Amino acid sequence: MSSDLLGIPPTHLPDDPASAALDMGVAPDQVAAANPTSSLAWAVLAEDAFADGHVIESYAYARTGYHRGLDALRRSGWRGQGPVPWEHEPNRGFLRALAALSRAAGAIGEEEERHRCSEFLRASSATGARELGL
Repeated sequence: MSSDLLGIPPTHLPDDPASAALDMGVAPDQVAAANPTSSLAWAVLAEDAFADGHVIESYAYARTGYHRGLDALRRSGWRGQGPVPWEHEPNRGFLRALAALSRAAGAIGEEEERHRCSEFLRASSATGARELGL
């Protein structure tokens, strides 16, 4: 297992049970209802709501996905810092929720939260930040 320059090992989340259902085309709201702890399901809901111009809903979905992701990270040994690599696919739900929260926060004028979330994303995964356009 590799680590960053501070010697903190990367956190790898377990497979997200919502991933397969989303890949099969099940509606994200149904997937989130069946898998309420899935960051990925909430991130997809947030991204879809934002794309449809429903910024408040996007913010709420993204915040839920972010907090579900923090819970999962802590269960996986994360102690509040260190890499959460984009390259490990199960981490992407959390990273996508974090990016969605940053975007939605910016859209509603929560500049401090937008900045905090974008910096958290960059610190967690520079690759994820690039992939997600932040």
